[in-house]
Amino acid sequence: MGENLNVLWKSYADLLWEEGKHKEACEAYIDEIHRYMQKNKMTEYDNQLLDGLTIHFRQKGNKNATINRKFASLSKILRKHHKNGVLAKIPNFEKLPERNARIRFLTQSEEEQMLSGLEEVDDNFAQLSRFLAETGARVGEALKLNWADIESEYITFWETKSYRPRTIPMTRRAREALEKQKASYGRKTGPFRSVEYFRYRKGWNAAKDATDMRDDRQVVPHVLRHTCASRLAQAGVDIKRIQEFLGHRTLTMTLRYAHLSPKHLDVCADALNNLNGDRLAA
Repeated sequence: MGENLNVLWKSYADLLWEEGKHKEACEAYIDEIHRYMQKNKMTEYDNQLLDGLTIHFRQKGNKNATINRKFASLSKILRKHHKNGVLAKIPNFEKLPERNARIRFLTQSEEEQMLSGLEEVDDNFAQLSRFLAETGARVGEALKLNWADIESEYITFWETKSYRPRTIPMTRRAREALEKQKASYGRKTGPFRSVEYFRYRKGWNAAKDATDMRDDRQVVPHVLRHTCASRLAQAGVDIKRIQEFLGHRTLTMTLRYAHLSPKHLDVCADALNNLNGDRLAA
């Protein structure tokens, strides 16, 4: 008989997850699975449980990507429990195929609308948004940035989702946003330390409501990271460099933007043209 899943969460959560929104989301996933097991009187962590959960989540309208995230939380706990010698066997977690959804990014006009609205709400929010669009940083990475992390023409993000620091060059717009913050809030340890995430998100929604994007659920602050990546791809920057700039752990994550930069495939067409030319000449 498997041990109560909520008990396992209490035993391993602080060890396996750092405090933050991701941990809170994982706790909700584990609690959801726990309640499913209780309702269906299931006590074993086996493939039958995974099959039942897959059907249950799909009936709720969850996409494969969401189900994979929920299973990743469960897998992390069970693997730790197994490694500790308590759980004899763990079920076979197989990642469900995920469709590549269309990536939402802002056009220049849409970005101008959002920035104009944010300036009316709080100029701090507008400068943060400009910075995010120019660096591709996650909101949390920007909020934790210290002035000591900004040196000459480069910015180093130490606290990242991948736990790997990355250093990127500054654009003119990113530098201007930082200079404005320093002029107003130089006494803070970092350029955006005066910004609280929940207030920024509230201000973002207020600015969005004044645009024709008000009903677009994908227009959240994270869209600025997609916007940066998409613009790099459209400008012809190769995928490997975009991966390093954004700090993606795997190239697979960055390949979502590859379709925006077909020019890097021109060499393939050139090779075939040359081959066909040689064939015709012969």
